[in-house]
Amino acid sequence: MSSYAVEVDVTTGADGGATVYSQPVSGRLAHIAYTKTDFANGVDFTITSDRTQQTIWDEDDVNASKTISPVQPAHTSAGGAVTYDGTRPIYRDIVLAAERIKFVIASGGASKTGTFRVTLVD
Repeated sequence: MSSYAVEVDVTTGADGGATVYSQPVSGRLAHIAYTKTDFANGVDFTITSDRTQQTIWDEDDVNASKTISPVQPAHTSAGGAVTYDGTRPIYRDIVLAAERIKFVIASGGASKTGTFRVTLVD
């Protein structure tokens, strides 16, 4: 098993927003680290896979650098939730196959920057 990382630098426009894409990536998403350079406090992230629209990270009002390890709920072949005991959901890894990651930033402040480092495992 091997891992690799992709870094994406984001610079907001005058309105404090930005939309940027990573290069195409493949593998199990291990974690994603945000490094605050000078995004405004209260920045909002909506990070998804571009083609399949899987939600990777959707958080508002972020004030500091942080790292998350995103997962998603498991589903049956009929689309229903898979649960441990009928009430507690089961989660699974997010797996990407040759697709870009879309970073949508809002409320980041005019002409501000931040970096995202996405680590994937083959």
